[in-house]
Amino acid sequence: MRGHDWMNGSLPDEMILEIFRHLDSKATRDACSLVCKRWLSLERLSRTTLRIGASGNPDLFIKFLSRRFRNVQVIHVDERLSVSLPVHLVCPPSTPIATHGRRRGSDMPTLSSFKLFSTTEKSMPEDGQFESLCLSDTGLDLLGYSFPKLEKLSLIWCSSVSSTGLTFLAHKCRFLKSLDLQGCYVGNEGLEAIGKCCNQLEDVNLRFCEGLTDSGLVELAQDRGRTLKSLGVAACARITDIALEAVGSHCKVLETLSLDSEFIHNDGVLSVARGCPLLKVLKLQCINVTDEALISVGNYCSSLEVLALYSFQQFTDKGLRAIGDGCKKLKNLTLSDCYFLSDKGLEAVASGCKELTHLEVNGCHNIGTLGLEAIGRSCVYLTELALLYCQRVGNHALVEVGRACKYLQALHLVDCSSIGDDAICSIAEGCRNLKKLHIRRCYEIGNRGIIAIGEYCKSLTDLSLRFCDRVGDEALIAIGHGCSLKNLNVSGCHHIGDAGIVAIARGCPELCHLDISVLQDLGDMSMLELGEGCPLLKEIVLSHCRQITDVGLSHLVKNCTMLESCHMVYCPGITAAGVATVVSGCPNIKKVLVEKWKVSERTKRRAGSIISYLCVDL
Repeated sequence: MRGHDWMNGSLPDEMILEIFRHLDSKATRDACSLVCKRWLSLERLSRTTLRIGASGNPDLFIKFLSRRFRNVQVIHVDERLSVSLPVHLVCPPSTPIATHGRRRGSDMPTLSSFKLFSTTEKSMPEDGQFESLCLSDTGLDLLGYSFPKLEKLSLIWCSSVSSTGLTFLAHKCRFLKSLDLQGCYVGNEGLEAIGKCCNQLEDVNLRFCEGLTDSGLVELAQDRGRTLKSLGVAACARITDIALEAVGSHCKVLETLSLDSEFIHNDGVLSVARGCPLLKVLKLQCINVTDEALISVGNYCSSLEVLALYSFQQFTDKGLRAIGDGCKKLKNLTLSDCYFLSDKGLEAVASGCKELTHLEVNGCHNIGTLGLEAIGRSCVYLTELALLYCQRVGNHALVEVGRACKYLQALHLVDCSSIGDDAICSIAEGCRNLKKLHIRRCYEIGNRGIIAIGEYCKSLTDLSLRFCDRVGDEALIAIGHGCSLKNLNVSGCHHIGDAGIVAIARGCPELCHLDISVLQDLGDMSMLELGEGCPLLKEIVLSHCRQITDVGLSHLVKNCTMLESCHMVYCPGITAAGVATVVSGCPNIKKVLVEKWKVSERTKRRAGSIISYLCVDL
């Protein structure tokens, strides 16, 4: 029946709101909001999360958003996501220019008044009339007033926010559960107000909050010790063991602690270990913490599930042995630049922590094959293994992993010069649930290992083989026949040419992300096949591919209409015409990286901020 709206006439608001909540992406919700005014209004009510770049007068922007989205519970403000506006677009509302674009009968400017400009060399006015405004205390006060239901707030590097604004917020957002103040120069008074007013506070991140001292964190621990479950402290020079002792005394339900400080010693960690028996996640980058603290963690934190140790100069196998003896529930272990750890420490973890599922060993030069063999034999539930810069780990380590760890889903290898095809073949045969394989600069791994992956690992969707000189077309042909990849990176694999990429194009129709940079033998034939076989492609990196030309690009973009990002610097066969083809032929394009001299004035006008330039002196 033409002209009859059965859906709006039959469905109540609650039903449509529930449907909106189940939509899988923001783009889909945006499309639905354009159907009619009712759906637009309901879609706004369904929004619970806002993300704001904290430049371009965010104070006014928050006021604007508060009138449209009334049920917001999560707000992320990140000053790193900055855009700059011309001064005339951020001037006070009383000025004539600022009133341009307002709706009749409204004091708020329309969204068109917040037009964003990219501050590239080309777009910057000669007189330099640009200013970049950050979220202020006034804006934070307005945020608290406008969103009283707020439960989670992130203020990332909002340098203009102080204790005054935080105090305003604390009195208005009493349901706040999570607060991230990374990089904000707030003082003790603001943190104390948060502790006194926000009775449900559970999660606090204080990374790079240089204005805080021990007294602020002590007050927070005393006021919110009954609810605080997660705490992060990094690069706060005036927070010492005194504050951590208060955390250990009052925060009995603390589950997550992340510390990165040279001013924290054993006493602070000892207090937390003894006073927080429910601790599940502990991440330490404290160069003055020794085995004594780790022994205490092993003795008192029996519920520990995640342990990450970074850059420990005074930590040995003795401390790791205590973890293996006491933390039987440990599932995730990261050891980075712990120079005095050896195979014995890892063997102790393997024998005691049978539930281990994730292991990362990064730059621990004294850990070798024996320690990883013990992990392979004992930790049969291992699902992810990362070995970075482990020169002493050989093939036999991964042979043991392949024999016992059938649940392994992700393997990362970087600069492991002693690992070769035998190890990868063993992984392929034994770990058939493998979904992600990332290898970089492992020069002993070649075609034989990757062919085995293609033959046995049918669930593989993410493959990265960066600068693996011995991997060639034969390997990718096997992958194309056996796996349906979504992500592929073969940057710097000089023996890969058209034959390998053609096999991927024909065998992996769901491919979304592709990096084929620095492949000197790759030509337009690959682009033709990718265009025909991979219609879901969203990102491609072609940089340093000397044989790809404008003709190949035209074939690629003809069918890859979902392409969002294209990097093509140092491609001598690609000209201004090829760049124009990408910009005009891809309706969803968001980023093009190319030399500035290859972009015509017409393409610049059409593309705007989509193009990022690599400036090259000619």
